[in-house]
Amino acid sequence: MNTALWIIAVVLAAVFFGSGSVKLVVPKDKLVTSGQGWALNVNPNSLRLIGVAEILGAVGLIVPPLVHIAPVLVPLAAIGLALVMVGATVVHARRKEIPNVAVNMVLLALAVFVAWARFGPHSFAS
Repeated sequence: MNTALWIIAVVLAAVFFGSGSVKLVVPKDKLVTSGQGWALNVNPNSLRLIGVAEILGAVGLIVPPLVHIAPVLVPLAAIGLALVMVGATVVHARRKEIPNVAVNMVLLALAVFVAWARFGPHSFAS
């Protein structure tokens, strides 16, 4: 199970690091024209804040257990990313972007699973 959790965490980290990096680097108008229409109604600073949250969550999933410092940050990072996905799901549902809602729900489920497992039966403390 530990291997499966690591695989899920690495996949989540890659997705969120990439997504967060795009939100930090790409200007808002370019995001909108590239198909991210939801960004039209979001303040550029809020967009950057979401990007930072995603990057910090990605780092929090991987780095703490690798350096053996505060591994409790892994489930906390997973909870943070789950909360980001709840917000994303709401935004995309309001915009009736069903494929995006489905992707957000899968990422939400994976993040919740990592949080549950790392807080509980497969924590790094045991």
